[in-house]
Amino acid sequence: MTVETAAPERVGARRWAALAALTLAVTLLAVDGTVLALAVPALMADLAPTGNQLLWIGDVYSFALAGLLISMGTLADRIGRRKLLLFGVAGFGVASLLAAFAPSAGWLIAARVLLGVAGATLMPSTLSLVRNLFPEPRLRTRAIAVWSAGASGGAALGPLVGGLLLEHFWWGSVFVINVPIMLLVLLGVAFLVPESRDPAPGRFDPLSALLSVAAIVPFVWAVKHTAHEGLDVTALAAAAAGVAGAIWFVRRQRRLASPLVDVTLFARPAFSGTVVASMIAIFAFSGLLFFFSQYLQLVRGYSPLEAGLREMPLTIASIVVVVVAVRVMSRLGVGRALGAALLTTAAGLAVLAVGEGLTGYTVLALGLIVVGFGVGLAFTAATDAVLAAVPPARAGAASAISEMAYELGVALGIALLGTLQTLLYRRALPDLSALPAGSREAVSESLATAVQSGPASLRPAAQDAFSQAMQSTSFVAAVLLLVAGVLAWRVVPSEPQPRI
Repeated sequence: MTVETAAPERVGARRWAALAALTLAVTLLAVDGTVLALAVPALMADLAPTGNQLLWIGDVYSFALAGLLISMGTLADRIGRRKLLLFGVAGFGVASLLAAFAPSAGWLIAARVLLGVAGATLMPSTLSLVRNLFPEPRLRTRAIAVWSAGASGGAALGPLVGGLLLEHFWWGSVFVINVPIMLLVLLGVAFLVPESRDPAPGRFDPLSALLSVAAIVPFVWAVKHTAHEGLDVTALAAAAAGVAGAIWFVRRQRRLASPLVDVTLFARPAFSGTVVASMIAIFAFSGLLFFFSQYLQLVRGYSPLEAGLREMPLTIASIVVVVVAVRVMSRLGVGRALGAALLTTAAGLAVLAVGEGLTGYTVLALGLIVVGFGVGLAFTAATDAVLAAVPPARAGAASAISEMAYELGVALGIALLGTLQTLLYRRALPDLSALPAGSREAVSESLATAVQSGPASLRPAAQDAFSQAMQSTSFVAAVLLLVAGVLAWRVVPSEPQPRI
């Protein structure tokens, strides 16, 4: 059981400045999950990664984050959330430099793993510290809305940050920018945020920590392996190992006096429904966003900065929604607000799918605005719903599970929707049998390699195939969000909340 220490009395600007430091940390983590998308063409030209390596570069950061969140959340309870946050901030800065100057694709993948490990030390602490800073329910809801805007806005802001940097610097600059920002977070947390820990955390179980990772990594590897090599004995064995690890983990948590995860939380429909709905939402959002940036550059022909600017409607809408989020939740209740937000996002993705088949930008901009508004509201409502679904004493465990679902959704979105996008792209290509082996492999590997190394005569056909694949993937993501919206509307309680 997690026991929050009482926050000392604070007034005015100091508390909100501390919230700004914590929100900046989670914003940078979200930016780092999407900023790499615009750098893919330049990165491929410099490091020449294979298609499989490119997917690992994109999603291994989130896999490391998701696999370690529960363990790091328990560690934060023991040594202090502020202390672990400071360690994580410093580690994130160092890992960013290692990624920026990576001499090979393998090095970059390893650096992204380290970034995920450092990020996992940050994520569990931020929301718990926000709760500690704002014990008053009304102010806490408003603070959570700001924190959620940092997460959703950061994910949408990544492409713009990447575009601005790539317009003037090399691809490694998207990592170098982390260092001065993390320095600001380090100073802000050190001087403004009080310490918070569980005074009676219980015994730490290393085996549970290992099992939490073993339940995620083999399954995801099996998905990626199947996409590139086909379904075989190795893929089935890896998937079975992941399922076995998950079952062993759950059974062990039920027996422990101080589990890493209180699995009884999932017996509450409001809690489990919110977690599943929010994971599906970020799954669809992040998976599509990863390839949308490539679409703008490689199909529409925009520069990195132009592509980032054209994604600005998404960023602005996801941040501005914080102004109306609390009012919407007060009128509809948390469950209906979450359901409506997910259904809105689904509609936005459908509009994007239509716009991707047209020549103008107006329909794309409209779709981005609708998606941004829906995602921003969904993040705020989901966080509030998770915290409201459990007693205050279990809020720490609930936050860690919610954040794990978020990061796992990011990772699976890139891996699964990315794989679907690649498969649909290859299916839409014309007959390549007459091409030399090298050209055939370049075109079928990805659109990026087709543009860089494939025959110029086939470039329009490859771009058209990518557009068709994007449309189909967008519709699939929209259907997933439709299901998540209905689930949230029916399962998550919607008792009206007091106005703020």
